[in-house]
Amino acid sequence: MLKTIISIYLAIITFFGSFGASFMKPEVPVEESDFVPVLRFMAASDTHVKAANDEQSRRLQKAIKMSYAIADADKNYNKLDGILIAGDTTDDGLQSQRCAFKSAVDSVIRPETQFMPLIAQAHDGGTYDYKSLDYFKELHELESSDNHYVLNGYHFITISRAYVDGVRYADYQREWLKEQLEEAVADDPNKPIFVSHHEHVDNTVYGSSDFEGWDDAFFKDIFMEYPQIVHFSGHSHYPLSDPRSVWQGDFTAIGTGALYYVELTVEDVRTVHPEGYKDEVQFWVVEVDANNRIRLIGIDLTEEKVLCEYILDNPADPANREYTPEKQAARSKAPVFDENAEIEVKKSFGKVSLVAPAAKSTDGMPITLYRVFLYDSDGNEIKKDWVLPDYYSATVSPTNTFSLGNLAKGNYTAKIVAETAYGVQSAPLEVSFSK
Repeated sequence: MLKTIISIYLAIITFFGSFGASFMKPEVPVEESDFVPVLRFMAASDTHVKAANDEQSRRLQKAIKMSYAIADADKNYNKLDGILIAGDTTDDGLQSQRCAFKSAVDSVIRPETQFMPLIAQAHDGGTYDYKSLDYFKELHELESSDNHYVLNGYHFITISRAYVDGVRYADYQREWLKEQLEEAVADDPNKPIFVSHHEHVDNTVYGSSDFEGWDDAFFKDIFMEYPQIVHFSGHSHYPLSDPRSVWQGDFTAIGTGALYYVELTVEDVRTVHPEGYKDEVQFWVVEVDANNRIRLIGIDLTEEKVLCEYILDNPADPANREYTPEKQAARSKAPVFDENAEIEVKKSFGKVSLVAPAAKSTDGMPITLYRVFLYDSDGNEIKKDWVLPDYYSATVSPTNTFSLGNLAKGNYTAKIVAETAYGVQSAPLEVSFSK
């Protein structure tokens, strides 16, 4: 973690201290860095505002205020140049909700910050259809629902839903996008181009597979022609702290998490909503330096902490692809349990559960799954299951509980393994017990 991030932690402490919030400063190693921003913006999505001054409005305001606090604390560059909201800004697209959304932003945004919203087919246009698009443009004083901004010499292209029945996007938007990309490349081919629409590009970030269903392939062939593209998308609500939410291939794709709640897929189970999922609120503060390196600072708004950080070497150069799935998988190493770690066996009203200490990551990436295997006295596997740890939170629980249910009388052995996002497993932690 870079030295300048210290000021971010201090900014968070100062900012939330004004709210009387509890904040624990993480241990921060001090390192020298030549990363000095020349551009900073907030990137978020899925605000789902329902009414004026509702919880979602307040979360949006808080995220923007926090982004300003981070900027204000940076002695080298103290500006927040832009705010990008990648769709599902409202819950139903009602005019009252659009007004509430704009009112929340207007109450905290500063004149020097460019606001860059877009709206989605899913929630933003669900009730009023094209009227929602028209009102979106009118309310935000936009000539078009698709827009091209230039901030400090960096190009931002936002794409909203189409004015065509039965589709998310239309051919006229493809032509428009190509024109905007060519303009950006002509301006400077060595700079990243920030592009955003609501849905993930298919088979890129976590949540974008055909099975998961939060994807769209409409512009992908165009994106693949421009290595400069850094695409921000939401829709899935999948956690930005999952390493699969940063993807590189022909272009770069970033999942934005959500300001509403977190959701996940585990194996063949979609839309997994863990306990407390509605309290998981995440967004990015994104910085770019003069060498076009990008720093992604993931924020956990509920816990008021920095959640994760990535540095991307200038993605306009196709040689800079450290976050391909293949390279991430190759870097993934087996987690480990402490040498003295033990599984506690609990029996209550005929049911058996296991409580195991969390394993430790050895590769800097979170442990995303635990598996439990139960064997009878003859060594036959009689049960297997998984448990999702709260790795998507800034503070991860030190233990995990595995429910085995009612077991017949006999002798048993249980094995628990920890697993990374790329399927690399720890050595098992074992316990034998009788029922």
